[in-house]
Amino acid sequence: MAPLFPTTAILQDAFPSQVFFAPPVPAPSTAPKSTYVSPSRRFSAWSAVDDVRSKAGVLSSEAQKEIAKASSAAQAKTGQIELYSTKYYAACTFGGLIACGLTHTAVTPLDLVKCRRQVDSKMYRGNFEAWGKIGRAEGMRGIFTGWAPTFFGYSVQGAFKYGGYEFFKKFYSDLAGEDAAYRYKTALYLTASASAEMIADVALCPFEAVKVRMQTTIPPFTSSTFGGISIITGKEGTAGLYKGLYPLWGRQIPYTMMKFASFETIVEAIYGQMPKKKSEYGKGVQTGVSFAGGYLAGILCAIVSHPADVMVSKLNANRQPGEAFGGATSRIYKDIGFSGLWNGLAVRIVMIGTLTSFQWGIYDSFKVFMGLPTTGGAAPPPKQTANL
Repeated sequence: MAPLFPTTAILQDAFPSQVFFAPPVPAPSTAPKSTYVSPSRRFSAWSAVDDVRSKAGVLSSEAQKEIAKASSAAQAKTGQIELYSTKYYAACTFGGLIACGLTHTAVTPLDLVKCRRQVDSKMYRGNFEAWGKIGRAEGMRGIFTGWAPTFFGYSVQGAFKYGGYEFFKKFYSDLAGEDAAYRYKTALYLTASASAEMIADVALCPFEAVKVRMQTTIPPFTSSTFGGISIITGKEGTAGLYKGLYPLWGRQIPYTMMKFASFETIVEAIYGQMPKKKSEYGKGVQTGVSFAGGYLAGILCAIVSHPADVMVSKLNANRQPGEAFGGATSRIYKDIGFSGLWNGLAVRIVMIGTLTSFQWGIYDSFKVFMGLPTTGGAAPPPKQTANL
């Protein structure tokens, strides 16, 4: 009779012995698990920020190396530039061209709204409303109306302004003598900047006339800079390009005198509060001081020159052919009054403050790039130097 239950031999053949005789599974640990989670796992953006920061640091380091290489190559090509040599003035002229041309073009949208509000204060209630209306009607191109004459005009103006300032500062300093030049350095800054700006504005004026008319006529009277010059000279002769020269001088000369004199004074004061001499600081610190000094100087510039800026816009937009400068100015002032001379001041403070800071930053960065010292921080007078 067959057995009711399987024998041991049958069970061992059917099931491997390790199934029944496997070592016991260890009991789970009763020790408390750590609840700490690293920030990079808890916040997914944390690791992304660290990664971006690390990559940015690498890119910045590489960019600095490339700029240093380019600077060395430029200096090797031009040779050593001696202060107040022909090469020095050429470098300053080109630096001014870059600084003014690029920065003024970049703020064309602000300038467009400012000019239109100066001509008609009720046209827009604010910048964003203005840009919205212009953008919907004309697109991004409309927001940058006048960029081309701005670029051409302020590039040539910046070249004469900065190059001329360096030239006249040295010229008047030599006339006065080293000791007197230091004692009356503020008067020297004012005279040198006024002389440079008077010449620079003659070069700027034709382009400024085209820019203002493009920005204050809707639709613009021309779509190109040199086409606008042809239209104006065809109707009014060459004098039409310069009918805003006197108010332009009235705006730009006080502006530039304040720009250079206040910048030099502010930068000298900043270095006076710092623990080391200017020459002991690196390029980054020196250009940073230039940027800060430029912004503070720009605020003062905007306030001083704003009434004349309003009058320039009004004259270029509303002066009748053959109308005398004095008569046109009186007529416009009767229409707008004293308060009207300050239309758009807040916008202009932002614009000019930003412009001036970037202009000084770019200009002094270019000077450093060419192996030259930054602007500002007057040297002590000869007697003090002898005692050091």
